[in-house]
Order: sequence, then structure tokens, then C-alpha cells
Amino acid sequence: MLTLAQLLRIPNVDNGLRFSISPDGNQVVFAWNKTEKWELHALSLRAQSAKQSPSNDEVASSGEHLLATTLDGSKFSPKHSSNRKHLAYVVDYDGSESYHIILHNLQNNSIINLTPNSGYAHQPNFDFSPDGKQLAILSDESGSFALYLLNIETREKNLLLDIHRPIWDVVWSADGKCIAVEAESKASDRAIYVIEVESRNWKVVSENSEELNAQHPVWSSDSKHLLFSCENGEWHNIGLYDVETEKITWLTDSVGDDNQPTVSRSGEFVGWIHAEGSKTNFQFKKRGGKIEQVKVGDGVHSFPQIVNNEVILIYEDVNHPPDLWKINLENGEAAQLTKSSEHNFSFAQPEEIFYDDVPALLFRGKNKKAVINIHGGPNWHFQNMWNPFVSEMLARGWTVLQPNYRGSTGYGKKWQNASRYDMGGVDTNDCAAGVKYLIENNLADKNKIAVTGRSHGGFLTMCCLTFYPDLFAGGSAVVPFMNWIKSHYESREDLQHWNIENMGDPEENKERWMQLSPYFFLDKVNAPVQLICGGNDPRCPASDSIDARDKLIELGKEVELLLYEDEGHSFLKMENIIDSEVKRIEFLEKILTVDGRP
Repeated sequence: MLTLAQLLRIPNVDNGLRFSISPDGNQVVFAWNKTEKWELHALSLRAQSAKQSPSNDEVASSGEHLLATTLDGSKFSPKHSSNRKHLAYVVDYDGSESYHIILHNLQNNSIINLTPNSGYAHQPNFDFSPDGKQLAILSDESGSFALYLLNIETREKNLLLDIHRPIWDVVWSADGKCIAVEAESKASDRAIYVIEVESRNWKVVSENSEELNAQHPVWSSDSKHLLFSCENGEWHNIGLYDVETEKITWLTDSVGDDNQPTVSRSGEFVGWIHAEGSKTNFQFKKRGGKIEQVKVGDGVHSFPQIVNNEVILIYEDVNHPPDLWKINLENGEAAQLTKSSEHNFSFAQPEEIFYDDVPALLFRGKNKKAVINIHGGPNWHFQNMWNPFVSEMLARGWTVLQPNYRGSTGYGKKWQNASRYDMGGVDTNDCAAGVKYLIENNLADKNKIAVTGRSHGGFLTMCCLTFYPDLFAGGSAVVPFMNWIKSHYESREDLQHWNIENMGDPEENKERWMQLSPYFFLDKVNAPVQLICGGNDPRCPASDSIDARDKLIELGKEVELLLYEDEGHSFLKMENIIDSEVKRIEFLEKILTVDGRP
């Protein structure tokens, strides 16, 4: 049985940002922490055998290698230029998500930082112009992420679009005439804008003169259409937008969300990820054919790209860390391209349940101790995914309940929007209701239930401990915020935009912001608290945790603060990841072992 530290050392292919396939389809470049650092690796697709589970030696012998670089920091989001001359990627030097954009010349192996000494952040998403001479980048130089064109040779940067709302993704049409971007809209919605590069005229993708809640734009190979994922009723479906006529054809109309569309370079195939609850698969449609589907297993598929008659994607489940796989679209045969682990795990599979109308994943333990594990986002949801921390809790015999509370994605638009203007209210209620479910179903004793979560889940952990202080034996909040007002003004402007859309203006709605901030109710806490944070966190400033620690001490409460000065919102250094997760599990073990609460 592997320890938690050993499980955490198992590498995984980055499943948060894209990978890149070369224009000739022969090579894939991806971020992998195989060396315990986030570096870029290249893998020959032509050399890959049909074996489903190559050993690490076999992967190495088939053309996988580390892209050499003298740069420090964590490398992510590679992108090939269509002229095959360059590979661009981003580097995060300190966890602050103030990404630098790096240009790697594949012909002479030189490396240039295109954004040196910049006092502002860049999105990790960007795109090359078809001629390879420019990059479309997203920079918050103006205060909110806007679209700029960066000349690779001269470094000249020109503003192309600033809608005073954060832009998150950008894709350039193959003919070079248009650029599509995905930007924040109202609430948690997104919108897609199409910009003519020469005239700078733009339009938003709409239907019946109404702006659509749309995301994940992808151009067709002929540049005449834009494929995207869009709210169409209660679920996200795949739409096809005719740029000239502005008409939309809907390719799907299903229960569950269809997202991350992709188009083969020949235009013969279109495909997308289809998600229902905790499981996903890859669906596709051949020109003139019907919708079909393939999958690696009952886990999570992401970032699909079609090459010839195969789809390359990332797959993970409770027993498999995120790795690159390919699936043959003709016979459904799946082959593993990277192998992060040599172990054959048999961790327990989650049960999909509902309690008080709240969807959740349940892992049944062997004793009467339990942990409510709360996801972040909040626009995200727990699925059948790799999670060493959960596996360690199960190894200790604990039951783990993972609520997909109001505000989560994956269960329809109404559910996702149900927490708007009430974050810390209804979502906290949903998590706290899990205690009653655990006790009534004889899964946990009354005083043997802890709570933990990260990011928005850390915030909800503190909400549970302040608004429902008698329910929990204690809680560990990882990279939380606790004071809506203070953390708002200490965050980047793009993050402030999201806060205002989902909680209202902080001045006009100050009472609401305070009533839903656990910081102002720390006197209610009557169980041990652990706070874990990163000193460079741009999303949930460490000062929030420090202030809460100081106040809890002043109030005579039991509190522990773990501050990792060199980390941000997502910890990147292996030693810090292991130290923080091991200490989190030790804290939970301690409070679940003590009889009663202090």
C-alpha cells in the first residue's frame, strides 16, 4: 500500500490547460510533472505502438523526451505555429499566475521571453497567426484581460479588442482574417466575439438578437464556421455558427453537457466531450454520418484533438492519473500514450447519490468517521477522477462525501445559477446537509465528521464551521478566502468582475457581502481549524488566512496556519504539495480520533 506522499509523487499530464499537436500530426507536446517539476515533453505519435499500456521504458523508446530549456518555473500550455518554426508556451515563475509567454525557435533551438519585465499578467491561452508572424495574446495591461496582437520579430504590441470584461481564450481562423475570443458575460456566463483583424470590427455570437452563453470556440478548417459549446435550454450543446450569415445550426440536443468541441484538420470529423454526472465520453460525427461515441473508461476525458481517424485526449479516473490516450474512431480501440504510473490500483469507485436534492459522490468507508470534501470553483463539479487525497482518506477507513452543491456545473443551468447573490448561503446549506445524510444512513457518528475543501471549497469549509458550528469536529480550509470585501479589493480586476457579477456591487450590497463572510463570524467557531495558503495567491490572498488566524487566536480558538510563501493558488512544487497534503490528513486524523470536541 502506497503512502500519501508516494501517491502524490506519481506524476500526471496537466489536465488544466491544453496540449499541442504539430501541424503534420506527428508529434504531441504537453506539460508533465514526470521529473517532479512541470516541464514540457514531446512524444512522437508516429512511433507509438498499438499497446494500451506501455511501460515507462517503452514510452521513452518510442520518442518521448523532455524539451530542454534553461528557464526556471513551471511550463504549461504549449502551442505550435502552423509554419512549424516555433513552439510557444507560458511559464509561471512563482505560482502567481502572472504568466510569461515564451517563444521556442524549433529550427535553431533558441528561447526568447516575449513578455520580459512586464508588470501585468497574461492568460495562458494564446494563438499564432496562420503565417506564424504574430501572436494573439490576452493581457491585463489595461486592467482587464484584453486582446492584443504581438509581432514576434519586433515585439510591437497593439490592442485589438477591449470589452472591459475578462477575455479567457482566443483562436485565429485559418485564413487569418478573423479571431474568435471567449469572454466573461453576466453571472457565470461566457460570450464569444468574432473580430475582423483588418477592419477591427467585431460581433458577438447571437441567436434572435440575443447574446448566447457560449464558450470553447473552434474554427472550421475553411474558416467559414465556428464550432462552440453553448447553453441551449438547460444543458450545453454544440452549435455551428456561420460567420457570414450569422445563422446557427445545432449539432446536439442531449441531456448532459456537450463541451470542448474539436474539428479534424481535414474537416471530415467534428467531436466533443459529452458529460453526464461524474462520467464523460467522446462523441463525434463524421461528415454525413450519425453521432457516435467512444471512451477509455468510466472517467473523465478532456481536451480532445482529432488527427486523421483518431482522437488524442487526456483521460483519468480514480485508478489512473491523467495521461494522454488515443482512441481509434473506427473501432473504438484505446491506446495509452503516456504512463504516469506503473501501479495497478483498485481504489473504491464513487457512488452517485442525491440527498436533499443535492447531487454528490459518495465513497463508503469502514468505520464511523467521515469527511465532507468540498470542491472549488464554484463553477466546477466532482467527477470520477484521480485524487490521491481522497484515496488516502479511504485507506484510513473514512467515508468521504463530495457534494456538488448549488453553484456547481454539470447538473443544468438552473442548478449552476442557484447560488448567485447567495454564495456562502445556499451552497453552505447543501454541504452542511450532508452531515444529516451521513448520520441517518449510519455512515458516521455525530461527532466524527470533519469538513475540508480548497479555494471556494475552503471558503465553504469556513462557512460550515461558522454558520453550522455544532455539526463538525473541525475543518481544514485550503487556499480559502473568508472576507468577501477585503479579498475582493486585494484581487485582480478580472477576478473582481466575477465577484460583482455573482455577488453584486460590494458597496451597494455591503450587508450581503458581510453576512456571507465567515471572517465576521469567527467567534462562532467551536472546533479546531487548519488554514493552508500560498503567499503568491492572486485569487484568495494569503492575508485573508493570516487575518483569520490572528482573530481566532485572539478569540481563544484552536487554529493552525500553514503558509507557503513561494506558492500561489495551485501549489506547483512537489515538496510543498506533499507537506501540505500530509499535514492536512494528519490534522483530520487528529480531530477525528479525539473523543468529542474541545
